Amino acid sequence: MTDARGNARPNADGTARHAPGTPCWVSLMARGLDATEQFYGALFGWEFRPGPRPLGPYVRAVLDGHAVAGIGVLPPDRRLPVAWTPHFASDDVDLTAEAVRSCGGTVGVGPLDADDAGRLALASDPSGAVFGIWQAADGAVEDFTGRPGTPAWNELTTFETTNVAKFYETVFGYDEDPVVSADLDYVTLRLDGRPVTGVHGVGNALPRDRGPHWTTYFTVADTDDAVDQVLHLGGQVLGGPRDTEHGRVATVADPEGARFALVRGPR
Repeated sequence: MTDARGNARPNADGTARHAPGTPCWVSLMARGLDATEQFYGALFGWEFRPGPRPLGPYVRAVLDGHAVAGIGVLPPDRRLPVAWTPHFASDDVDLTAEAVRSCGGTVGVGPLDADDAGRLALASDPSGAVFGIWQAADGAVEDFTGRPGTPAWNELTTFETTNVAKFYETVFGYDEDPVVSADLDYVTLRLDGRPVTGVHGVGNALPRDRGPHWTTYFTVADTDDAVDQVLHLGGQVLGGPRDTEHGRVATVADPEGARFALVRGPR
């Protein structure tokens, strides 16, 4: 059965799966695969295994036997930014891609098969922020979170939240939970009451060289130690560390410039 957003409803048989719209994967498109593996392997303790190759060389980052992220290689002739991209679960990528288009977004890649692992598409919202849509072949996606080296949160930085949050709400069925403040334009998007992602409107403070973009937060055991490791490995510190209500956070970049955040949860 399919709902109006182009997402098939979960089966009633209790099969474990991510509900449509749940962040279920993060991937990085890099220029140098070997150097990128060395950086993240040292920082997060990841090991790497060959992955599906619908878009060229691709590896899965593995932690304690669990796949936690993917790293691919940008074609040398493409002037695309090196960036982490969150992927959101769908029970039918083709229908979700149509919903993206009908709501003013753009589908840049796919939908296409990722070998026998599933089906994917890469899209951008009306403001230009890039995200992925992922349909696992067996309908189930492993949920391995909360450990150092695993993704903890994805947050969109954009011009304003009203129209952009409405786009994601319509495509994925989120409920909006805005912060009521004259000084902060922020919306938490929820599924079945659970917070799944955030949208932060910063207006003219949005960096001109980046435009609207998603940031992936990775859990670490100690934010300050992880920041020191980033610097030691040739990365950059862009902000923090700072204490927040969600834990101690720092924004960093790998040696190729891909930005991400580190967070240690409250103790």
